[in-house]
Amino acid sequence: MQAEIITIGDELLIGQVIDTNSAFIAKQLNKIGVSIYQVTSIQDDREHILKTLYEAEERADIIILTGGLGPTKDDITKKTIAEYFNDTLVRDTVVLENIERLWKRHISDKILQVNKDQSLVPSKSIPLMNKMGTAPGMWFDKEDKTFISLPGVPYEMESLMKNEVLPKLKEKYNCPYIIHKTMLVYGLGESALAQRIESWEDALPSDMRLAYLPNLGKMRLRLSTKGFHEAELKKRVDAEIDKVLPLIKNEFFGFEDEEGSAEIIIAKRLTKLGMTLAIAESCTGGNLAEQFTKHSGASAYFNGGVVTYSTESKINVLGVSPDIIKTHSVVSHQVAEAMACNALRLFNSDFAVATTGNAGPTKGESDEEIGTVFIAIATKHGVYSEKFSLGNHRIKVINRGVNKALEMLLKEIFKNR
Repeated sequence: MQAEIITIGDELLIGQVIDTNSAFIAKQLNKIGVSIYQVTSIQDDREHILKTLYEAEERADIIILTGGLGPTKDDITKKTIAEYFNDTLVRDTVVLENIERLWKRHISDKILQVNKDQSLVPSKSIPLMNKMGTAPGMWFDKEDKTFISLPGVPYEMESLMKNEVLPKLKEKYNCPYIIHKTMLVYGLGESALAQRIESWEDALPSDMRLAYLPNLGKMRLRLSTKGFHEAELKKRVDAEIDKVLPLIKNEFFGFEDEEGSAEIIIAKRLTKLGMTLAIAESCTGGNLAEQFTKHSGASAYFNGGVVTYSTESKINVLGVSPDIIKTHSVVSHQVAEAMACNALRLFNSDFAVATTGNAGPTKGESDEEIGTVFIAIATKHGVYSEKFSLGNHRIKVINRGVNKALEMLLKEIFKNR
């Protein structure tokens, strides 16, 4: 079963808005055994929409569109879809009641006619009730093909996908199960990892696919297969995973599918142990702390953090000795370790991590080369630090620094696992 995703909007094509909708839809479809053949972003243009629909119908069984369903004149998707199906727009009273209910609940101004007209839908469509907004989704059956049009507002689209689209697709199609298992690997580059597991990879069954997904110091290793017997598929995948884990036992830290990303694994481990974390950042500028605080429940283990970007703030806020900075420079093992130790004490935590370095494009107050980053880990039993050379691109240095810090934290927290 193949699907094509079409995202509509000039704002996508000029880079004003990042398309997150197609990624969400693809992931949800994959969970029910639908493979994605193509993702296309197009402009709000009648001829472009019609041409793309004709082409998608030739390629895919399921065509899902997002965007272009708003109340303004530049939102032409609904009228164009009606034209594609040689259809006319009719008012749906249930949709209108939903719009009026939402308007009364959330908006004090008088409802406008253009908002009421969002209840106009093609007569051949099945409206999909949008409980999060005024633009309904629309479902079309055309012979053995399915066309689905969804609003472009992400939270509205996501609600419709979960509550309306996925249940109907599962009811209509007998889809195979697609099984993925993704291993999180830290401390090995793509080439080194491939060499390490080469014999295992070469011996994989022909119906299994291995994907390397590198990301600035960490690696996701995804093993995939599909078929109609879920339990058997999972058993076979797990058997192959059992074969490869001994080859990467020191670099493997969990499964993304089950535990989430590195910060989630750290969070779960700290919560289980009843232990806490503090962070002191310089060159990473708060990006490390954000990895934890963007997830709910962080207050259970994350005591706090500081971004001491300037030399003065390292001295005045964290209490790093001016003599240490003068003797060793602000980018050094000694300063990183002092930052970590002082953060540990300041926030009364069990673990602390600190970063200091030259992210570029200039060296700043240190003679260390651009891309040099020192990361320190402090516990109540001691402190240590490592020096890294992370390239000369500022954003990459910052992101690699964050990933290296997570890698060091993982190793420290799991020392006695």
